[in-house]
Amino acid sequence: MESVDIVVVGAGVVGLSVAAQIAREDWSVLVIERHDTFGQETSSRNSEVIHASIYYPRESLKGRLCLEGNELMYEICTKHGIPHRNTGKLIVAVTEDEEARLPQLLQTAEDNGAKGVRIISREDVRAMEPNVEAGAAILCPTSGIVDSHALMQHFAAVASNGGASLVYGAEVRAIRKTSGGFIVTAKERAGGETSLETRLLINCAGLGSGEVAAMAGIEMDEAGYRIFYKKGMYFRATRNIAEFPRMLVYPVPPSDATVGIHTTPDLGGGMRLGPHDVWTDSVEYTVDESFRSLFYEAAKPFLPFLAAEDLQPDTAGIHPKSYGPGAPSKDFIIRHEADRGLPGLINLIGIESPGLTSSPAIGKMVAQMVQDVV
Repeated sequence: MESVDIVVVGAGVVGLSVAAQIAREDWSVLVIERHDTFGQETSSRNSEVIHASIYYPRESLKGRLCLEGNELMYEICTKHGIPHRNTGKLIVAVTEDEEARLPQLLQTAEDNGAKGVRIISREDVRAMEPNVEAGAAILCPTSGIVDSHALMQHFAAVASNGGASLVYGAEVRAIRKTSGGFIVTAKERAGGETSLETRLLINCAGLGSGEVAAMAGIEMDEAGYRIFYKKGMYFRATRNIAEFPRMLVYPVPPSDATVGIHTTPDLGGGMRLGPHDVWTDSVEYTVDESFRSLFYEAAKPFLPFLAAEDLQPDTAGIHPKSYGPGAPSKDFIIRHEADRGLPGLINLIGIESPGLTSSPAIGKMVAQMVQDVV
């Protein structure tokens, strides 16, 4: 049976960032991905926003890793020529009630260490984005957008150049604890099965992360590791593109469970609105045209030029939530499971937004955990 030092399950942006950080000559690292290439699930189906760490509770992993990831993202993209743009973001208040909520939102951002955030006036908004309606807004100057595919290509190349092997079309089906680590069995796309032994197992399986943890012997519900699917749908602007803002424009969050339907410019000059989130039991990516009026009504207050006919169904993605409908949001779970009798298993559970922004910082954090284990 083949033996390696580290197996990473999942080649989304987080798994690839982890692999890029831990790949080195004296460790054998294997990344196992069930799809035919990297980033086929959540990592390639999102807003591609570089977040500024605005919304998250103080001292949370989401807040800390998003802030660190924001800085690392711009460094990595600039150094390696990864397409990105520091657009800045406006969180716009249209009603008096929304204006009254801005100071508390600003305080949360400041508590997280978000840089340069401040409340600006209607006149300031109009000077930046003449077609955006707002009584006031929070300006987030470090927000932006990134080509997530190019970012993942970079992480994959760094991992490969560091000696890691990336295996696609292989789905983990069984994990057995041994005295020296774990035996991982994967089913190949061609139909055969392969087993190998690893000293360390890092679970970056995203939508499947709860199931991988269960294979290793953790009771999902007892640990809070069960993954719930929340589908985020987008509509694309297909007319009057010149009218749309070049900055990211978000509403004041309608609840603590969503940031609301917002504008997302892309690097090719296009524009999407979204996401609109719904709980679902299955992984499917259809966007029904009947949602057009919902998107129109949500965005019209701050985009007064918008016509319903400007929008067409675009794409959707699935958030891997570690909490279900009606439950309060939870922080990232990034945990070495030694105290559960599983030394060498590092689980990453519920890595939803801001997972893309946080990915460089998550890679660094997990690499340090690996150093501490070995």
